Amino acid sequence: MTTALRGRAADRSRAAGLARPGRRRRGRPVALFLAPFLVPFAAFYLAPIGYTLYQSLFRMHRSGLGLTAPTQVFAGLSNYATALGDADFRGSLLRVLLIGLVQVPLMLLIALGLALLLDAKSTLFKRFFRLAFFLPYALPGVVGAIMWSYLVAPGLSPISAAARHLGLHLDLTSNAMLAPTIGNMLTWGWTGYNMLIIYSALQAIPAELSEAATMDGCSAFGIAWRIKVPLVRPALVLTTVFSIIGTAQLYNEPAILHNVAPNLSSTYTPIYAAYDAVNANNFNAAAAESVILALLAFVLSFGFLKLVQRKGAAL
Repeated sequence: MTTALRGRAADRSRAAGLARPGRRRRGRPVALFLAPFLVPFAAFYLAPIGYTLYQSLFRMHRSGLGLTAPTQVFAGLSNYATALGDADFRGSLLRVLLIGLVQVPLMLLIALGLALLLDAKSTLFKRFFRLAFFLPYALPGVVGAIMWSYLVAPGLSPISAAARHLGLHLDLTSNAMLAPTIGNMLTWGWTGYNMLIIYSALQAIPAELSEAATMDGCSAFGIAWRIKVPLVRPALVLTTVFSIIGTAQLYNEPAILHNVAPNLSSTYTPIYAAYDAVNANNFNAAAAESVILALLAFVLSFGFLKLVQRKGAAL
């Protein structure tokens, strides 16, 4: 019996040995098909992230009188401690959080309203309005920021001039108005983009649902609120995540606005602060601040997704 068992085990080993080369041969075409994606993904996405993490763990050390070339030494988490201990950098993180808390819901609410209006049967000139709403996003972000800098610059702003005719003093570049001004620029530039995503989701809703609700006596507002809005919930979640990440990466608007608002600091946003560190040749500090910002964007977006999933499960 022992001999028979040993024979069966030997047969299984030989069968496994014969099967392994076949599995390897089948795996080669799969690897070849995935290579056009994996190689650029690793080279242009994973490698820069790894290099940034690596640089954030080092610092430049200058010995003596500083006449010799600096050397790179391991610093551990000291760059992160320095960044989080900097009041200006912490203020930039808090600033983008506050801008996002106000601007993102307002922008998505406007985008949802415009998408519902375009989806309504009674709306005229849908193609024209769809293009008009999307046009601000089609402009490069820097061009839009330059245009808005002229609209809000003291002495040039037609908005401030109109306010003066009403007896009001309105400086859109004052410290108190910088955040609303930047939030308005973001809303103008990105509402059309989010509207198009939501509108595409509305187009995928079967027309039979609206027709059945109309036959049951449901109003147009009731159809929009009770049928269309719940069905485009995935699109709203997607645009919210995109908006959270985009707000964390805020740079173009404050960088351009700084030309007409000198009171806007070079650390107004986290990316602006990291760029300021690069200008000071402190690349290791800029890497640490970039990693902190990436972690913040990840926590906020992932936390929002988990919150939405819990509410969806509860319903």
